Amino acid sequence: MDIFSEISPLREQIKAWKREGKRIAFVPTMGNLHEGHLTLIRTAREHADIVVASIFVNPMQFNNADDLTNYPRTLDEDVEKLTSEKVDLVFTPTPEIMYPGGLDKQTTVDVPVISTILEGASRPGHFRGVSTVVNKLFNIVQPDVACFGEKDFQQLALIRQMVIDMALDIEIVGVATVREADSLAMSSRNNLLTLNERQRAPVLARTMRWISSQMRGGRNDYLSLIEDASDQLRAADLQPDEIFIRDARTLQEPTEETTQAVILMAAFLGQVRLIDNLVVELHIAASEEDTEE
Repeated sequence: MDIFSEISPLREQIKAWKREGKRIAFVPTMGNLHEGHLTLIRTAREHADIVVASIFVNPMQFNNADDLTNYPRTLDEDVEKLTSEKVDLVFTPTPEIMYPGGLDKQTTVDVPVISTILEGASRPGHFRGVSTVVNKLFNIVQPDVACFGEKDFQQLALIRQMVIDMALDIEIVGVATVREADSLAMSSRNNLLTLNERQRAPVLARTMRWISSQMRGGRNDYLSLIEDASDQLRAADLQPDEIFIRDARTLQEPTEETTQAVILMAAFLGQVRLIDNLVVELHIAASEEDTEE
């Protein structure tokens, strides 16, 4: 497995593979890899001849300096895991490589609407940082396909829209959220939980599934449903941060025409912010009745 921290040698290797007619898949990460990341790698392998991964903790997408400082960095262990998955190339740039003029002088890529709603409203500039770094990584790696986890639902929607708007010839593949045995969505931040917090963490997913069951049962008083869910989280000593119920296609408020909704949740457990989401098929009961008739 090749490991490059500089852009030029990586580009030369990519060009060589392209000349051989190889199809290239890309998985961008911020490291501290877990089974969710490795599932992205395995999915990428199914879509291409060559798999490239990157490990870069992107300072542009952090609103809180402490979060950036405390983000777990485990490069040696990450390289071992990627080697075991037979990744072909790993790109490990520094902030100085990615932003040689500094963040203040960096050209940015902004995806309107998606970047400023929902989580973007409470984290100004976060999604601009995401779209900028992903666009730059796409320009460096020149992949045919790129894989992203559905756990970051809004981020995936943002990247898909950016690819459309910028006319990038890249197939974006969304990969289902990988969960622990107790249903907690896998995340690098889970490593920051204390033992007691880790035992309570699955409440987030259980509450999310409860919202889903209520919606599929026909409940559409979303504001009171969100408040009821918030009460359930508080009862388990989780602090609700954001709970949204949106149209899964537009990320806008659901309407009578919405057939697929998405629950987007974030809550603090101690100092750790957990996120999760779940897509809900609506009008299922009516469809089943029509089928039975």
